[in-house]
Amino acid sequence: MLAACGSTGVVPKGDGTYTISKEISKTFSGSPDSVREDLYQEAANLCGGEQKAVETLKLEVTPASGFTKPGNVFLEFRCK
Repeated sequence: MLAACGSTGVVPKGDGTYTISKEISKTFSGSPDSVREDLYQEAANLCGGEQKAVETLKLEVTPASGFTKPGNVFLEFRCK
């Protein structure tokens, strides 16, 4: 089953920082932990290409609320 949908992909923010976020849908058995792992994997893939590690600048997890309001995981990071 799908764990989440609506990923922004990695977005350059400037000054060597990036953001990425992904929606959490209760309908598809997604969990904030699995979505967070997905985001960190995408960030690690980007930073690994530069032979650097992910440095978390901001992590926000908003749980889903019922069936009408999906949750969201937001990660702001840089490669260090």
